[in-house]
Amino acid sequence: MSEKPDPFDPYAILTALERQRVTYILIGGFARVIQGTEELTRGLDLVPSLRAENLRRLGLALDDLDARFPSGKQLALDRDFAKQAVLELRTAAGELKIVPEPVGTRGGYDDLRRAATREPIGGGLRPSVASIGDLARMLAALGREQDVPPLQQLRTLAELERSLIREIGR
Repeated sequence: MSEKPDPFDPYAILTALERQRVTYILIGGFARVIQGTEELTRGLDLVPSLRAENLRRLGLALDDLDARFPSGKQLALDRDFAKQAVLELRTAAGELKIVPEPVGTRGGYDDLRRAATREPIGGGLRPSVASIGDLARMLAALGREQDVPPLQQLRTLAELERSLIREIGR
């Protein structure tokens, strides 16, 4: 008998973030899928703005989502956030990873926001998504064998994007 996978409802997670007006940029598998890669993901990864008011709003959204550590321990954002490079959480709507400064970036949110775009994904949601180039840079910096296929797809998409820009510029 196989174990039933945890639910994954990215729209519920993103709606909770939007309701609290959290400033963030999507990274990771879901962001790569939005940008055009062919892969499966079971959670969201995001980089929040680290401004105090935004972290307060993020805490409210996490409360709305009943976010907890995988162990079931309740989250105390003010105490737990600074301790970890990646805050791995479980919510009623699926896995959520909060990454203050992803590997491969120079300053996390502030580095990624310059090239991020707001992408319409349906349901009235337009999350800010890291650029194809930034997603490739972060994935390459991890240096994991499992990331080679999506990294190759991102590099192909980046080349197509550059070609389109050159064509439009003519």
